[in-house]
Amino acid sequence: MFAVIATGGKQYLVKEGDVLKIEKLPAEKGGAVSFDVLLVAEDDGSKVEIGAPKLAAKVSAEVMEQGRSKKISVVKYKPKVRYKKRVGHRQHFTSVKITKIA
Repeated sequence: MFAVIATGGKQYLVKEGDVLKIEKLPAEKGGAVSFDVLLVAEDDGSKVEIGAPKLAAKVSAEVMEQGRSKKISVVKYKPKVRYKKRVGHRQHFTSVKITKIA
């Protein structure tokens, strides 16, 4: 069984046991979170439920860690006007393990 959840402005296709890096959630390490479900389906495609926009089902997950991604460099440059600007950015994330689709 798999489901499509929405969090942090993105949609994710998940199965039980999957580990995801998602946008930061206000939860402690080892805590539990639940997500709204947009779609639930069997692996063979025999049963598909689509929400309008959400289903009554919930996906439960356990918070594995809170962290920050690797640094990315943002460079702005304009030729012939001596303008160059460099900025680094590290995005916060929450790593979750899907425990139950119900």
